Amino acid sequence: MNSKLVFACALLLASPAMAQSMGEKSGVNSVLGVSPTTPDFVKEAAMSDMYEIASSKLALQKADQPTNEFATQMVADHTKTSTELKAATAGLPDAPVPAALDSSHQDKLASLAKLNGADFTKEYHSEQVGAHKDAVSLFERYAKSGDNPKLKSWAETTLPTLRHHLEMAQTLDK
Repeated sequence: MNSKLVFACALLLASPAMAQSMGEKSGVNSVLGVSPTTPDFVKEAAMSDMYEIASSKLALQKADQPTNEFATQMVADHTKTSTELKAATAGLPDAPVPAALDSSHQDKLASLAKLNGADFTKEYHSEQVGAHKDAVSLFERYAKSGDNPKLKSWAETTLPTLRHHLEMAQTLDK
């Protein structure tokens, strides 16, 4: 058995609340197909939206026309889902929507901002595929087993758009 899997299982058994939070942060929950906690789902969904918007605004300044068309749609769609997430979490004191990117996403954005031309476009495309794979996984897991009915329904409703974004991102280089 893989040592990482054994460690993940030990974490899950040791402290359910901490394990899910640590599991979501480390990617273990995604590998195991474990649903994120509501606070983790809200945080990760908000981070995803904020990163998509910020990186796509950079693309509008630095990338080619096909990439700009994609970036324009990302800004519009993720602005919409950010608004929906805030509405869906109103009244949930244990699941606040973050107002700013965490350090990991800030670092990704800073690295992307240093690039220009083909280097920028290539990295932006790669980031979009990765970010949308992560988002689809997050939303699928929460839609299947989330513990907040309102957010669970929103995750189910949002999934087709995220899957479409992933398909679009995967075809950017083709």
